[in-house]
Amino acid sequence: MHPAPTETLGNTLDFMRLLWSVAHGLQSRSKRMEANLGITGPQRLVLRILGRSPGSPAGALARAMCVHPSTLTGVLRRLEARGLVERKKDVNDGRRALFALTPTGRKLDSQQAGTVEAAVRRSLGRLTTRDLDTAQKVLEHLSSELARIDR
Repeated sequence: MHPAPTETLGNTLDFMRLLWSVAHGLQSRSKRMEANLGITGPQRLVLRILGRSPGSPAGALARAMCVHPSTLTGVLRRLEARGLVERKKDVNDGRRALFALTPTGRKLDSQQAGTVEAAVRRSLGRLTTRDLDTAQKVLEHLSSELARIDR
């Protein structure tokens, strides 16, 4: 017998169900954003980070996004191909590339309507500081546990 959608499954499964709902929502909003603005949620996050930290190396961007650098390579390539991000050699280390927004990238960085972050901002705006701190702590613990290698 399948549980009714509103029936509790216990703390762990109920929480996982919410996480899957959030993941699905982020993916859906990202696809809509790509259709409407021409950029996905992860690409938008890179633009937003570079807008605040121009001249960042790929490694710093990957750490800021909590992803492996190889995951970021394709995102950066697509942003470069679209003329939103430019790559320059680090004058202090010619092996390292630094990334910054182009004028077109800066314009998209300032766009707010229709973005994933606009939905997140509206949601977070309805929380108390204490609730937000608690939610962030839970997500940080969960992220750390998921990244842990079980032995």
